[in-house]
Amino acid sequence: MENQNFRGTNIDKIEYASVVTTSNLLRSVFAWMSVALVMTTIASMLFAFVPSLVQMLFTEAEGGGYKLSTLAWVVMFAPLGFVLLMSFGFNKLSYPALIAVFLAYAAVNGISLSFIFMVYSLGSIVNVFLSTVALFAIMAIAGYTTKTDLTKMGSLLMIGLFGIIIASVINIFMKSDTMGFITSILGVIIFTGLTAWDVQKIKNMAAEDDGSTPFKKMSIMGALTLYLDFINIFLYLLRLFGKRD
Repeated sequence: MENQNFRGTNIDKIEYASVVTTSNLLRSVFAWMSVALVMTTIASMLFAFVPSLVQMLFTEAEGGGYKLSTLAWVVMFAPLGFVLLMSFGFNKLSYPALIAVFLAYAAVNGISLSFIFMVYSLGSIVNVFLSTVALFAIMAIAGYTTKTDLTKMGSLLMIGLFGIIIASVINIFMKSDTMGFITSILGVIIFTGLTAWDVQKIKNMAAEDDGSTPFKKMSIMGALTLYLDFINIFLYLLRLFGKRD
């Protein structure tokens, strides 16, 4: 039997195959992330500018005026439920089911984000969105190209993330503009750093991609992770630089 080994294999071909695999996984992740962002944008604008849909988010209050409808409260808290479902149901959900949940989450999250059009001017929303795209792209490229292991940085950023979550909850009751300003700055820093870390994790994971269903499902989870990074950067930048109507 012929001795099979890789000593005679052209190493350039091995490296090329690795690059192609990585590119395929990242391409899939960014493709699904882009689809989700488009769905979120469409849903948010429809529920912000189509009168019949806007009315679904409000009901008349007893003393006059309007208050949030049941649908409004549902779409505000439902996104968290979708994320938990995808995270804890990863092994049980099929690949098509995971895609369906992800896209449903993106649409519902878009409805919840429609409220920003009632608070901030359209021009400032567009400017902050474009700034987010640029910042996200820079950090994604940095995460992909850097040779430095970002694991330690990622661990510190996760600790910081829990910190600003706690601070934000406390500030709901304190209503401190200063604390809100500080948490917004920290939020931008943390999620831009997490973007680079997440892209590097996805790149490293791609080295083991065998095209199986679990890896296809991981592309959806990777898209969810980067989608959340993007949305949070956008919202924190909007709090810092958005012009209120």
